[in-house]
Amino acid sequence: MPSNDARTLLHTAVPTLATGAVGAVVSGVVAGGKGVIGAVLGAVLVVLFMGLGMVVLQRTAKSLPHLFQAMGLMLYTAQLLLLFVVMSLLKDTTLFDFEAFGLTLLAATIVWVAAQARHYMKAKILYVDPASGDTAGTAKPGSAA
Repeated sequence: MPSNDARTLLHTAVPTLATGAVGAVVSGVVAGGKGVIGAVLGAVLVVLFMGLGMVVLQRTAKSLPHLFQAMGLMLYTAQLLLLFVVMSLLKDTTLFDFEAFGLTLLAATIVWVAAQARHYMKAKILYVDPASGDTAGTAKPGSAA
């Protein structure tokens, strides 16, 4: 994983896990031990889904840049649908408090997306590779050669 990708993952996973920790404390106070388990599971699930999605999207951007936007839209739709399926499968569980799970999952998802957007706005990532071609022998567009 290139350093840019690792830095993005770090800048998004840390606030998300901090949100999960806050959710676990609040859920522990409100719902007890089962609330803590649900909150931790919700935060870990968000980090896994979103982290794997980001890795897949970065690899797609490097190998198939013309499919990047379509892949991003498809990936986020698939992640939301997969989260919906997981939540519907776990809705009747007694292993953890489902409300704590759902609320922490929602909060962690919002924090992940916000942290990722903030990181991309602050990062100075080139969108044109200056070393991609030799421009010394070519004329600029619109100039008389």
